Amino acid sequence: MRYRILGVTQTEDHGTVASPGGPRLRALLAALALRPGDVVTPATLIDEVWAEDDPPQDAPAALQALVGRLRRTVGRQTVVSAPGGYRLAATRDDVDLYVFEHLVRQGTTALGHGDAATAARHLDEALDLWRGPALADLPGHAVGPEALRLEATRARIEAGLRLGDAPDAVPRLRELTATHPYDEPLHALLIGALRATGRDADALAAYESARRTLAEGLGTEPGPRLRALHAELL
Repeated sequence: MRYRILGVTQTEDHGTVASPGGPRLRALLAALALRPGDVVTPATLIDEVWAEDDPPQDAPAALQALVGRLRRTVGRQTVVSAPGGYRLAATRDDVDLYVFEHLVRQGTTALGHGDAATAARHLDEALDLWRGPALADLPGHAVGPEALRLEATRARIEAGLRLGDAPDAVPRLRELTATHPYDEPLHALLIGALRATGRDADALAAYESARRTLAEGLGTEPGPRLRALHAELL
């Protein structure tokens, strides 16, 4: 069985995708899948399952009841009682988050070695695993995966630029720089994509827009990479 936590929590068994149930059951499974093969204490599970609300008065009993319901959904042998807590009988290879991380490492390594085609293939496979916000049922753990998703997106666009996909990259980069206005690497990619399509005037305008955004929003000037691109355009 595989566990999908890059979005609303789901299981996948021989191609059949299913939800374990309501929000608390999904949060419980996500908390276990986040730590595949490791024992998770009841205190940790209670904190995460009831992160948005006060836990019930008899929280350990409520957790035990939830574990029983989850076992009926995914199989008793899958959620194992162990000294000190509960353990999901799975490995990192069974959880989409960790498959994603592995594929991103492969993609960025290939890009660093100059193999843009291999990088694009790995990064496409990685990004295709996402179905919505990371850890939608455990939002307190989403920051790291979302940051890596953005890193993978930047790397995939850079691979595309090396493969000659600049015209397709420009609209995507405009969207991303609007969503992440202080992300200098995205601004640099946009300027590079505009240059690659022969739009130097637009590239200069994109630099000026980035400079103004950084100055007004953060009180900073563009970093070395943006300044170097600007100098090349003059």
